[in-house]
Order: sequence, then C-alpha cells, then structure tokens
Amino acid sequence: MSFSIKEENGFKYVEQGEGPVILLLHGLFGALSNFSEIFHTFSDRYKIIIPLLPIYEKTKTEASVEGMTTYVEDFVSFRGLKDLTLLGNSLGGHVALTFALRQPELVKALVLTGSSGLFEAGMGKTFPKRSDYKFVRDRVRYTFYDPQTATDELVDEVYDIFQNNYKTLRIVRVARSAQRHNMREVVGQIKAPTLLIWGLNDNITPPRVAHEFESLMSHTELKFIDKCGHAAMMEQPEIFNAYLEDFLKKHVVLAA
Repeated sequence: MSFSIKEENGFKYVEQGEGPVILLLHGLFGALSNFSEIFHTFSDRYKIIIPLLPIYEKTKTEASVEGMTTYVEDFVSFRGLKDLTLLGNSLGGHVALTFALRQPELVKALVLTGSSGLFEAGMGKTFPKRSDYKFVRDRVRYTFYDPQTATDELVDEVYDIFQNNYKTLRIVRVARSAQRHNMREVVGQIKAPTLLIWGLNDNITPPRVAHEFESLMSHTELKFIDKCGHAAMMEQPEIFNAYLEDFLKKHVVLAA
C-alpha cells in the first residue's frame, strides 16, 4: 500500500479517512508500511494519522522521548486534534504514554504494543559498524517471531540509516533516552482506557513487561498473540486488528 506524505508547517505526516482520530506512533526504526494493515482495515470509519517522528532528521527536536513527545504535542496542536486514540509501537508507545500524562484531556484511549517505558532490551550497548550488514539483518530478524517477516526491503531500510553518522548518533541518543526514561512510578496516573496487545514471543519487551503495565495501570485490557514478536500489527495483523476493533467499539463512539 502506497502512502502520500503531506508536509505542512515543518511536519511530515500521513492522513487517511474520516471519523474519530487514531494517531499512530511508530518505533525507533518504524516505517509507514508497519501500519499498512491498520490503514486498510480502519480508515473507512476512522481518521488515521501517522506523524513521522523526526528521529533521524537534522532538526531542533531533541533526540529523546521528551523531545519526540513535544513534537507530537506541537503536531496535535497544529492540526487541532482532540479525543485521540493513541496507538504506539515500541518507542511510539513510550511517547504515547508520555503524551497521555502531559495532555490527559486530549486522550480518549491508548493502545500499546511492544511499548518501552518499563523495560526494553533493544540493541543494548552495541550498534553496528557502517559496513556490518549481517549484524543489521540479524537484529531486524530478532524483532520478529518469524525471521521471514524481516524482508530484504525492511533490512535494507535499516541498514541505509546506519550508513549516515548523524542518523546513527540520533538513534543512539533516542534509544538511551528511552532506557533512562522509566515510567514505573507514573503510569498509574493515566486514567484513559488502555489496550495492551503483546507478542508472546517478543524478545525486546518480553511478556512480563505487558503484565507489569497491566498491574500498574488501572484501566487496562491485556491481549497476547502467540507466534508473534515485537511488532504484532505487522506479524499477526488479523488477530491484532480484531482485538483493536473490539476495544474501539467499547471506547470510541462512531458518528451515526
């Protein structure tokens, strides 16, 4: 599925559909294609928006969880959005949680999948040398239960990022910020209904992380997906979307 990227007021984003807003927040190496099945399934009833987080770009946005959250706040203000359902994968979930704490009046519901914020294995302290294609391929495959999900195209996208020293430095800074920015003491303050969709075979944010989110937050539903890694919406899209559909029916009212 191809996406038409809009550029306005310094923001890059994708938007499709009409109705209640679902704001999709991608992870550290997230691509628009990660959310293609959500677009296809829900954009006939909802307004689906993906702001492209400036993780790799030369920008004034701070390379941190807080900086990315401020960017999303500015984007939401620019677009005049409200009553948001925030859906975040990995780092995107971390940003969604931070946004919900800062702007609770704007958040209708949260959906987290493989979210950082409590624990994330990530790449640890080791990042690839520019020429180390095998390392990149192995780490991308590690994200999924089925290594075949890590297509050559996806591996090439990540590898190309690491050929740029500036982009690599930004990634390192954001990743370290996510590890430092632990939310264990504050996530209980979030009152928005929250759906946790987790891969049972997630190596980066293991199932115990989902259980901890559930224990710390007061209005949660936890759904596990078997044979599924860190990006459930990519690896098991039909099951993921069925869980999302049920949750939205309960918490987000469609116009008549």
